[in-house]
Amino acid sequence: MMTGPISATRGTAVEHVSQGDIQAALAAAVERWEPDVLDLSHAIHADPELGGQEFRAVKRVRWVLRKAGFSFDEDQPGQPTAFSARFGTGDLAVALCVEYDALPAIGHACGHNVNAASAVGAALALAAVADDLGITVKVLGTPAEETTGGKVDLIDEGFFDDVSLAMMAHAAATDVVGGSSLAMCMWNVLFEGRPSHAAAAPSQGINALDALVVAQTAIALARQQLPAGSIVSLIVTEGGSAVNVIPDRARATIEMRAPASRASAGSRIRCAAPLKRAPMRAAARCRSRRTATTTPNCGRTHSFSEAYQAAMTSRGRYVEFSAEPVASTDMGNVSQVVPSIHPMVGYDVRGSTHHTAEFAAFGASTGADKAVLDGSFGLAAAACAAALDPVERRRLLHRG
Repeated sequence: MMTGPISATRGTAVEHVSQGDIQAALAAAVERWEPDVLDLSHAIHADPELGGQEFRAVKRVRWVLRKAGFSFDEDQPGQPTAFSARFGTGDLAVALCVEYDALPAIGHACGHNVNAASAVGAALALAAVADDLGITVKVLGTPAEETTGGKVDLIDEGFFDDVSLAMMAHAAATDVVGGSSLAMCMWNVLFEGRPSHAAAAPSQGINALDALVVAQTAIALARQQLPAGSIVSLIVTEGGSAVNVIPDRARATIEMRAPASRASAGSRIRCAAPLKRAPMRAAARCRSRRTATTTPNCGRTHSFSEAYQAAMTSRGRYVEFSAEPVASTDMGNVSQVVPSIHPMVGYDVRGSTHHTAEFAAFGASTGADKAVLDGSFGLAAAACAAALDPVERRRLLHRG
């Protein structure tokens, strides 16, 4: 807790609190916790775990939070690698979303170790001023962002119900704030046929891979009729067990993205037709299952973006304002129910892009470390700006 000329909160307003004193306290807290926060980033980076399997990352995050005096809620999320922790008892609840999942084979190629550490760092900084600003700092461990979208499950389970403002920062090559995300839907598809010897009795088989190839080709041809800005990507995850056996099973994963949910629905309709028709043409059978859906960021947080930009400028960074959508994230779902901020915090990645081994290689660099610390300060300062503004605070407390 801070000491000096700062008085306690009264109702929903904070009286006699100097923003300069608050920012000094945040900077001091970031500096105090720097070794723990950077150790956390490096440890997660060096030990990547896939979505839903991030047990060691969760253990490391929980250890730092316990050290800082956070308590863990009696009710915990259903997912084994999700958690809910908090510090303070103020009426304004600020949630920091902690991502820590990696990608197969290429590790933290989306920089989620930076995401996790900056969110934890922001939570630790806010804890230093929580009592003075009437804030409850809530930390939510949100697994499987790259796959099923763990934040959606936490929304459904009610873990955002008491939250006034949600935030996190995402690793990137440049600093950007104000952007949105693309709506996304993911499907797992299974084609089933009949096996047979590929040389001795090929006519007795039903080739499931042929059906998948027909569907993939039809989806590729349908792309030119998709709504503007729509993106469809597909990978084959199973295509047979041996070259001399007619494949009786073939699997694919399909992602459909679009700038708005309506456009995403149009993409799904156009891509669903080939999935239905291809099995008939190849005499196979198709089964599909939706495994993840995210909605676009609704962009209700301009004031928070400005506060974040100002705080990062004070750290010597240039943060660009951009409304352009950046890929897809389940933070978009969060933004539909809670005012949210999801800026990109940049560092030198030598021209590499997300989801490549080259990008992952820079995740524990000096630049990435600075991004973690600056992002921690920027997020915390944006939350404090909202807490100090009587109008903004009232809006957040009575949202909806």
